[in-house]
Amino acid sequence: MIRVLIADDHPVVRQGLRTFLDLQEDITVVGEAADGAQAVELADELVPDVLLLDLKMPVLDGLGALGRLSGALPRVIVLTSVSDRSDVGPAMRAGASGFLYKDVDPNALVQAVRAVHGGQVLLAPEAAEAMLADANGSPSVVGPVPLTEREREVLALIAAGHSNREIARSLSVAEKTVKTHVSNVLMKLGVQDRTQAALYAVRHGLA
Repeated sequence: MIRVLIADDHPVVRQGLRTFLDLQEDITVVGEAADGAQAVELADELVPDVLLLDLKMPVLDGLGALGRLSGALPRVIVLTSVSDRSDVGPAMRAGASGFLYKDVDPNALVQAVRAVHGGQVLLAPEAAEAMLADANGSPSVVGPVPLTEREREVLALIAAGHSNREIARSLSVAEKTVKTHVSNVLMKLGVQDRTQAALYAVRHGLA
């Protein structure tokens, strides 16, 4: 079962999400938080697999909550009604694995939960455009970067949303080897995370 924590300051939104997600055979909602501070507290207590996180909440907003989450878990999908594209980059750099808007189709949201739980990075089209624009303006990702053939293969698989384990299976190498290649790719590209690496791949025709 994929254990989901919902963090949103609107009770109706939380109830709607819980009702729909609990209908799925492989998903269970383990808790609800009404603000960012409570989201951090419940994430530590309940150890969910995926956190659906609103950005605009009282006490502590979504970005603040992302900064306080301990370790690599849970995987976070930002689910917001805010259309300000400037929020996308900071949220993804703070550790989010997905960025969606609340008008997303319910079935697409379910697929997003499954995809992010499986190690993929998932962005709404508008959010992806914002990240790409951000990358275009960043001096750390301008110009082609020399990568080995294997690193190019790893980068293409990252851009396709594959986890390290899936990349290892695809290339018939150890997962530890993939981690080394990923670290080298991030270092050479001058980016901080897999999302920015994927956007670089798209921008330079490597995806």
